[in-house]
Amino acid sequence: MENIIKKAAVLVEAIPYIHAFRRKVFVIKYGGSILEDAVIRKNILQDIIFLSYVGIRTVLVHGGGPHITTRLKEAGIRSEFHEGIRVTNKETLAIVREELDKLNKRIVQEIRDLKGAVTGLKGDENIVYVEKKKAERDLGFVGTITNIERAVLEAHLKQEYITVVSPMGISLEKQPHNINADEVASAIAGSLMAEKLVLLTNVQGVMRNIEDPQSLISTLTAKEVMSLIEQKVIVGGMIPKARACVEALISSVSKAHIVDARVQHGLLLEIFTDRGIGTQILRE
Repeated sequence: MENIIKKAAVLVEAIPYIHAFRRKVFVIKYGGSILEDAVIRKNILQDIIFLSYVGIRTVLVHGGGPHITTRLKEAGIRSEFHEGIRVTNKETLAIVREELDKLNKRIVQEIRDLKGAVTGLKGDENIVYVEKKKAERDLGFVGTITNIERAVLEAHLKQEYITVVSPMGISLEKQPHNINADEVASAIAGSLMAEKLVLLTNVQGVMRNIEDPQSLISTLTAKEVMSLIEQKVIVGGMIPKARACVEALISSVSKAHIVDARVQHGLLLEIFTDRGIGTQILRE
């Protein structure tokens, strides 16, 4: 009986959040190694379907790095990165597009199997517009986002579809480009003036000391995030995630979150409970 009462208490705690977020837009990014774990993936998709059921309009941007690296290895193509960005020549681009398309279809089908209303979109089908990314070296077909076709996304969201987007873009010359999925999620969130951008990852959130599990920082401002990057407290793969959150906040997103997807129903715990479990980032 005690466990049942606790469950009821959690539901009651969620009521004001459900009321506040109904009909608001959430953009969630999900990728990396956690995309491969079937148990984690099912928990995440169940959480996203719950968001949809309570009236939250949800865009899910998926990555696909590990799948792409595996496919390239099988094809005898060496994966090459520059400052965390995959160098994408013509051969690599073909595999990137194929793998992201397969992942998009798989996620859509899994959501459908879990009774969610869903649609899948490819970013390079006139949704995400890009120009060639400038860097110290030629990155090939890697894009910097110039515009998001907001109307297309809004049309799907208004039909109450969970909208699954692959991180590809198209140039004015109609050339597809590979894009970092965190950047895509951030740009879409900014374009839709989303209530929340949520980046799902395989760490607790922003840590003062990555070796100390007790050093999670639960709340930061955008200014504090940039300061922690300068101080090298935020390092490695957390840097692009933190920057994506700050860019989204600059573009009128209300709040950004970095959440550990390994925690069962961590997405719901972060959004619908008073304490949360990850790092929330505020504009100021």
